[in-house]
Amino acid sequence: MTEEPLLIVVLAAGKGVRMQSALPKVLHPIGGRSMLAHVLATAREAGAVRLALVVAPGAEAVRAEAMKAAPGIEIFEQAQQAGTADAVLAARPALDSHRGDVLVIFADTPLLQASTVAQLVGALKAGANLAVLGFEAADPTGYGRLIVDGRGRVTAIREHRD
Repeated sequence: MTEEPLLIVVLAAGKGVRMQSALPKVLHPIGGRSMLAHVLATAREAGAVRLALVVAPGAEAVRAEAMKAAPGIEIFEQAQQAGTADAVLAARPALDSHRGDVLVIFADTPLLQASTVAQLVGALKAGANLAVLGFEAADPTGYGRLIVDGRGRVTAIREHRD
């Protein structure tokens, strides 16, 4: 039995307004590479056979960086920035044509390690319908929330504004 290929959808359509920079947030360099290049390299290292990137309209520099860092990447545009779920839906052509596991990660997480991604994929391979990675923020203002039950199972995901 052969394993189905892994598709990783990378979300890079955020505005990054808190950065107060003309440079798109995901293009800021860290350790000699853009945040986006770090995330795409991690996705490949974690076993992604297919990569899809969701960008905002007019994000030509982000598109160019993605094509340089990950030749063959599929790029989709989120016409209106209407939240995380809407961003994922922008990659629907890739999702509809894919048979196998799908992981969604954010382009502004350059410290995400391939071993962490592998643990998420491992949970899916072990039969989980959904694997979610979260963190506990000292100040959760502005962050979405994972709502979990007493057994640690995710029951809802709520945006901060909700």
